[in-house]
Amino acid sequence: MSDELTHIHQRLLDEGERMLAFFEGLSASDWQQQVYTTGSEWRVRQVLAHFVSAEKTYLHYLRQVVDGGPGLPPDFDIDAFNESQVPTLSQQPIPSLLEELRTARAESAATVAGLSADDLDRRGRHPWLGDTDLRSVLKLLYRHPMIHLRDIRQAIQTKSPVRERKDDRSRDSRSES
Repeated sequence: MSDELTHIHQRLLDEGERMLAFFEGLSASDWQQQVYTTGSEWRVRQVLAHFVSAEKTYLHYLRQVVDGGPGLPPDFDIDAFNESQVPTLSQQPIPSLLEELRTARAESAATVAGLSADDLDRRGRHPWLGDTDLRSVLKLLYRHPMIHLRDIRQAIQTKSPVRERKDDRSRDSRSES
């Protein structure tokens, strides 16, 4: 594995463990905290369900792009997708969601471990990044939860939801590490 792939692989593993440890350390009342004021006004549990859904979807399209596919379809609506996936998933018991997330992250890391350095230059469509290289998508895979976890921490600390900052997602995903 190239140095860059090794770095991405390790970040996926490290951030995955941090994310799971964060959720595992929450109190019963923390799970009820509303995080966002937009859309379905997700609570912490819905953000966890979003992570499960997003990780599995990233993995599916990651594999597709590696196989020469185009990535997400041009008409993919991320907000509609989230609204269709999260309500059903969030009804699962929290331990089941955590195990699904752990499994999906392990599969993502294993997929990255099997990539070549040339695969990082493959291109595909992403809903936030547009037509982009796989390198950027992989970095977003470990950064995306970091952004939401920051919001969860703020909502729990202040006992008040935060406004979702969509501009943060695209800006954060384009930074270097």
